[in-house]
Amino acid sequence: MPSAWLKTARKIHKTLGYLLAIQLFFWLLGGLIMSAIPLEKVHGKHLAQRQIDNPFVFKDYSGWPLLPWDSFGALHNVELTHFLTTPVIKIIEDNDTRYFNGITAQPFAAPTQTDIITQAKAHLMDKTKSIKHIEKVEKGPREVGYREQVWRVEMADTLSTTLYLDAQSGQVVTVRSRLWRIFDFFWMLHIMDYNEREDFNNPLLITFSATSVLFCLSGIILLFQSPPWRRRRTQK
Repeated sequence: MPSAWLKTARKIHKTLGYLLAIQLFFWLLGGLIMSAIPLEKVHGKHLAQRQIDNPFVFKDYSGWPLLPWDSFGALHNVELTHFLTTPVIKIIEDNDTRYFNGITAQPFAAPTQTDIITQAKAHLMDKTKSIKHIEKVEKGPREVGYREQVWRVEMADTLSTTLYLDAQSGQVVTVRSRLWRIFDFFWMLHIMDYNEREDFNNPLLITFSATSVLFCLSGIILLFQSPPWRRRRTQK
């Protein structure tokens, strides 16, 4: 290997090392942490169920024929669901989703705070947990996708288990915890999207990745500065 090449590679490698050191550390640390935390725990499956088996059968939805079918737009789906002890019919139209009481066929009344508390506890895997904080928010935080009109129910446990429930239907939207937030933080560092943490093709990440490849190539070239086979030959 020509010495000029080695000198240039050494200079490039050292310069890029200074530029990349912190980000490379974050990539390695983030990869370690994200691979060490099982995804089912990140998603909070061990903390709460997102859905509970429907205890009702079709005959329990006696309000089905009484629904104002003619008033609906283009239907995408009709779901038979429930909220606590009430059967609920979910109508999904082009631009709207409506809920009806499965018995009376009247619009489903939005749950009260007491109802939401009961619903949240019913979904918890550990029913003994107590509630630390509950609030209805017009627009949820990023961890629930900025969804509007949701209840935020935070439990008093070490993981800060938080359930988000739809304010109209009372259904659990998602489950978050400290584990999810730790994973999300290192995911942010990993993909270098410091705002929405969703853009895996952002220019900053591409630039640093390309630079890291150059850093790796310069390091490979430096291996030829004193290759093992040359040392063995010298020793002989």
